[in-house]
Amino acid sequence: MRQASEVELAIQPRPEHLSRQEWLYREIRQAILSGRLKPGARLPASRDFARQQRVSRGTVLAAYDQLLAEGYLAANVGKGTYVSQKLPDSLQMRDDSRTPAGTGRPGRLSARGVRLASSPFPLHEAGQKRQPFQPNQPDFSRFPLTIWNRIAAKRANVLRGAAMGYADAAGYLPLRQAIAEHLRYSQQIHCSAQQIAIVGSAQQALDICARLLLDDGDEVWMEEPGYPGARHMFDCAGARLVPVPVDGDGLQVDEGIRRSPDARMAYVTAAHQSPLGVSLALERRLALLSWAKAKRATLIEDDYDSEFRYHGMPLASLKSLDDDGRVIYLGTFSKLLFPSVRLAYVVLPDWLQESFCYALCTLCRHVPLTTQRILSEFIADGHFARHLRRMRLIYQQRAQALAASCQSRLAGALYLLPITTGLDATAMLTTSVRDGAVAQQLMLAGITARPLSFYRTQPASAGGLILGFSAFTPEEIDAGVATMATVLAGFD
Repeated sequence: MRQASEVELAIQPRPEHLSRQEWLYREIRQAILSGRLKPGARLPASRDFARQQRVSRGTVLAAYDQLLAEGYLAANVGKGTYVSQKLPDSLQMRDDSRTPAGTGRPGRLSARGVRLASSPFPLHEAGQKRQPFQPNQPDFSRFPLTIWNRIAAKRANVLRGAAMGYADAAGYLPLRQAIAEHLRYSQQIHCSAQQIAIVGSAQQALDICARLLLDDGDEVWMEEPGYPGARHMFDCAGARLVPVPVDGDGLQVDEGIRRSPDARMAYVTAAHQSPLGVSLALERRLALLSWAKAKRATLIEDDYDSEFRYHGMPLASLKSLDDDGRVIYLGTFSKLLFPSVRLAYVVLPDWLQESFCYALCTLCRHVPLTTQRILSEFIADGHFARHLRRMRLIYQQRAQALAASCQSRLAGALYLLPITTGLDATAMLTTSVRDGAVAQQLMLAGITARPLSFYRTQPASAGGLILGFSAFTPEEIDAGVATMATVLAGFD
């Protein structure tokens, strides 16, 4: 290996199931974590590296941008891209000379294990300083913790008998009944408690669905750009992922049919597309259901934050339009309440309900019963509905504050896509500057903005930033935007 001015990367051949961007990302990341690429080492120029690997320059830039966003790389404008001096998650290469006696030689992961032993999410988030504009963050300070703790204390005082034993794998029945009632009036989904299963997270539900429904090589439509957590789960299951473009009306169903007419599954965030924030048009919802019915494909509808809608009436969910048992509907409480509650739910077609619950029982028996009982009472007593109403107004005000601040301070540098729903906003950069490089410079200035390239598997001409606004006051938002303006001015 040469000095910091230039390094040579030994890249393993690309596995068929990985896109070129994902392949380069993983190879570079592994070279950093293994110590083959040392902190401070300069990576090859994107044009040179693209020529060496016989890929497009855009593919190399997209891989670099993802590593920049995750903190593995650092960019110095005009001087190149380097391995970060401080790796994310405090991951440091172990010094073999200091290996404790008796540990022996390391084992070898299976091919499936290699896929599973990586994640688009950070391993260590506890205790991290909150800073604008971290995405997917509810405002914990507004949660009615006194009420929650009072219910928890009451439940703890009567913890005896059946409440201390194993529970139904599908979840606590009163909670499932409360969720079914909530879905009836909030999403027009008419389902029974028996169709609902309680899980620890939407990720767990995706994992079980992938295990139950996909064989190696089965094709799955994925939104492009789209949610990396779902993409990773289906990749771990051995599926072949088919990127389907998203435009202002959501997933381009016709293009999905053209690219993979016989796909086994499609994953879609219909109510509030992650990350662009658009809603899947009704015509496309019906076309997607028609395709799934004709091909006996399964649709996974991930409804992660549509409860927080600020403008207009929501379209009917895919699940509410489904008359053939094609749709699996996912919902989570992590953004409605707080992430560490670790409760989510899935509404299943009748044909899948028993198999899903057997799989859930095999993998984790059931999620903690005590938390389910607390949440059930929290909903039944009306606290959940009141909390949603209150937070919807607060988040709407913060969305308006972000839009106004960006308009006054960042006009010309970026523009916000309309904020109609959710906890985050999408800001599109108006220049050709790489969004990963922008995000890295913002991080150094104390601002967290996730680059749009983090959600992509294919290069794109337009860069952008995902800005979480929900956890920050209007004053914090304006101060954060002012810092962004200073940083972005340095890219002119």
